[in-house]
Amino acid sequence: MAGLEELKRKLVPLFDAEKGFPSDSIIEPSDSCMLSDGGAVNLLSKSYNIYNINELGLQKEKRQQLLTEIRTLCEAPCHQGLVQFYGAFYTPDSGQISIALEYMDGGSLADILHVRKSIPEPILSSMVKELLLGLTYLHGVRHLVHRDIKPANLLVNLKGESKITDFGISAGLEDSMAMCATFVGTVTYMSPERIRNESYSYPADIWSLGLALFECAAGEFPYTANEGPVNLMLQILDDKSPSLSEEIFSPELCSFVNDCLQKDPVARPTAEQLLSHPFVTKYEDIGVNLGVFIRGIFDPVERMKDLADMLTIHYYLLFDGSDDLWHHTKTLYQEKSVFSFGGNEHVGPDNILTSLTSIRRTLAGEWPPEKLVHVVEKLQCRAHGQNGVAIRVKGSFIVGNQFLICGDGVQVEGLPNFQDLSVDIPSKRMGTFQEQFTVEASDMIGRYFIAKQELYIVQ
Repeated sequence: MAGLEELKRKLVPLFDAEKGFPSDSIIEPSDSCMLSDGGAVNLLSKSYNIYNINELGLQKEKRQQLLTEIRTLCEAPCHQGLVQFYGAFYTPDSGQISIALEYMDGGSLADILHVRKSIPEPILSSMVKELLLGLTYLHGVRHLVHRDIKPANLLVNLKGESKITDFGISAGLEDSMAMCATFVGTVTYMSPERIRNESYSYPADIWSLGLALFECAAGEFPYTANEGPVNLMLQILDDKSPSLSEEIFSPELCSFVNDCLQKDPVARPTAEQLLSHPFVTKYEDIGVNLGVFIRGIFDPVERMKDLADMLTIHYYLLFDGSDDLWHHTKTLYQEKSVFSFGGNEHVGPDNILTSLTSIRRTLAGEWPPEKLVHVVEKLQCRAHGQNGVAIRVKGSFIVGNQFLICGDGVQVEGLPNFQDLSVDIPSKRMGTFQEQFTVEASDMIGRYFIAKQELYIVQ
């Protein structure tokens, strides 16, 4: 409790200091900061909304956050340093909204730190340059404060591109002089002015970037984050800004981090100014290959396995699913795609969908609401060309409802395998199938399509 009381004294009052609370308000100033039984801090915003802060950050109205993210992504064109947005889909029955983003197959900087203790300086320099280009666009063109810059939101792909994601809590500023007055984001990477609940702007993202860069270079977070959010916030407010050891790291990197972690937000350089910092330009002439570094950490074959799992599951869920969703299958193909079945070839999305629809109707039979559904018993994949993957699927048809059983080679969270089911496949088998897919990258970043497909059915 002592730590909480100290934090309360340091926070800027969350009400008008001259006018106090409205006369008809039932809220007392002492209620502006409370400690819950679970150890989380509840802060009262200037608009009297309750925000719950714990080690995961702030938990508020998720719906508004999601709408903000969709709006931000839809309005932003594809820009270097930002993850590309493809679309959003709403499912009325469940109320679920799905957002389709560019597939960053290298994961996040947090993922890299789980595998390697730290990231070498030349690699960080290459990454930071692209991330700064993204922030420069967000700040200078879109007038957005991201508010949640952290390693988990800084993504990379196997081609060596670094990009910022998760704009769900970005704040739009009417002009360059406007300030934010909301307390949201991940507490761990919050700037001092945000913790004090002062007005803040773009420099808050620069502080967060500096902390993320410190963590990636040193292999550890500079503050003690395992003693709860209150103690962490007190450290950020009271302790001297962290700095990297000049005996271990280059003067350029130490200077970059120090510039980002200025306690006074006015003293922090802008993202555009940081693009000309010596740390960003230091390694430009040596030809840093970020793609080689990422591929050396994450096995490309494993990433292909992820792609094979995704395609297989979604393809057969569409095939065995409702008629309302079946037409989406057409989007898996391009004009040069080829589908082979029964000695005949069908080229292009329209012809392929027509052929698949005929096969689907035949397999549906006369068993409503049950029908023949796929049981994937074996899945194999291998590299195909530079960015493609070849997938081979073997399995059975059984009479059942709309579901997919995952067998050998398919390991997807949330879907069962044979060991979890008491289904006697041999006794229910009505036939077998074997299917081969060749999946290639399209001309759109992060998007793949089925280039060739061969289907064999045995009754």
